[in-house]
Amino acid sequence: MTEITAQTDEFVRALDMHASRYDVELNALTKKALTDYYELLQAWNARLHLVAPCSPAEFATRHVLESLVMLPHLHENARVTDIGSGAGLPIIPCLIARPDIRATLIESSQKKTVFLREALRVTGRASSSQVIAQRFEQTPTPDADFITCRALDRFIASFSNIIEWTPPHATLLFFGGRALLAEIEKAKLAHTIIRIPESERRFLFIIRK
Repeated sequence: MTEITAQTDEFVRALDMHASRYDVELNALTKKALTDYYELLQAWNARLHLVAPCSPAEFATRHVLESLVMLPHLHENARVTDIGSGAGLPIIPCLIARPDIRATLIESSQKKTVFLREALRVTGRASSSQVIAQRFEQTPTPDADFITCRALDRFIASFSNIIEWTPPHATLLFFGGRALLAEIEKAKLAHTIIRIPESERRFLFIIRK
């Protein structure tokens, strides 16, 4: 067994073992597409530093299954705009698991947008999404039902700008910790806190303007 095959097998086993803890059900087609995404990211990661080095099992739980915690909060045919998409988290796993979702991925790094477009192509989700190679501030306010972001640790300073940029009818689904919670409370925004399984410090915040 090659090293790559062993890593893929570990990734799939971790999905099977931990999915129920995240209240996620994955059919065979979804697992195949998630595996294709994982293998592509592994091949590109050394050049682009898309995610910090981690084991296949950690990628399955900390990145993929954590991203899928969003799914119950996205209504059918949801239009999603993802800010700072980077490696495609959380939006690409959600697009894979829910083909009804349509998404716009905003990423300022040109090199990372090349990866994002390839990942969407490989996983069969290119037709339900578009990638914009700009900072969100340079992009017109989207006609979206949801604004998502998993990289808010590097967007904390821009939090107020993100809120102002967000359309008034949209719900924000942001991953983060206590620093983000402090910003939400300072802005006096209505919000719900969902604790991420197997984590004491990370949350999904459901925010309404």
